[in-house]
Amino acid sequence: MACRTMLLKLERLGYLRLPAARTVGVGNVIKKRTPVAHSTTEIICSLRELVPLRVEAIQSAESSRLFKHLLEEYHYLGFNGTVGENMKYMVYDNQQRPLACLLFGSAAWRIAPRDEWIGWDSTTRQKGLHLMTNNMRFLILPWVRVPHLASHSLANIAKRLSDDWLQKYGHPIYLLETFVEQNRFQGTCYRAANWIHVGQTQGRSRNDTYSTLHVPIKNIYLYPLTLKFKEELSHET
Repeated sequence: MACRTMLLKLERLGYLRLPAARTVGVGNVIKKRTPVAHSTTEIICSLRELVPLRVEAIQSAESSRLFKHLLEEYHYLGFNGTVGENMKYMVYDNQQRPLACLLFGSAAWRIAPRDEWIGWDSTTRQKGLHLMTNNMRFLILPWVRVPHLASHSLANIAKRLSDDWLQKYGHPIYLLETFVEQNRFQGTCYRAANWIHVGQTQGRSRNDTYSTLHVPIKNIYLYPLTLKFKEELSHET
């Protein structure tokens, strides 16, 4: 998986060109990519015409297939599966039409601006890292153009994510993070949803042992889920 991730990053940076993917590996089983039927009818309206939204934590096999297909097909980073603790969400409108996909997974191991903002040293980071999560994918489907939908979806999920995590994994979440490529996106929806900009990445990959592989610089946004999140992240074991 690490080798595949490195190859995909090299391709995105223009160093090589990979052949088209023919299969997707799941554990030791190879499964063919199977398209999932879905509507692409344009949804262009105000948010009030679509509410109340329904947020689904993905559990069923049918919903999981649709979620994976939409990310593979329409997210610029694609989707190669998840490793470790994670939560997947689909957002639907009041007519049960899918609008957005969000994936939360393992937090980044070490990010200096984030760690300084929290007040982490290496010891407290190791103890508290599992109590935060990274918004790894956020996709508003390309035929959906609804002002304020993205920030509204982020706010709705932030209200329930810690409880969902507790039910699934037996522990809460106190802080959310995400990384936004500054040359591709402005991070408007995160700012509108009250996420806090705390700095930028250094433009290096975690696989870059010799400081020679440069990746896009990303803005770092954080969202606390409790008032005492710094205390919880630094002292809970």
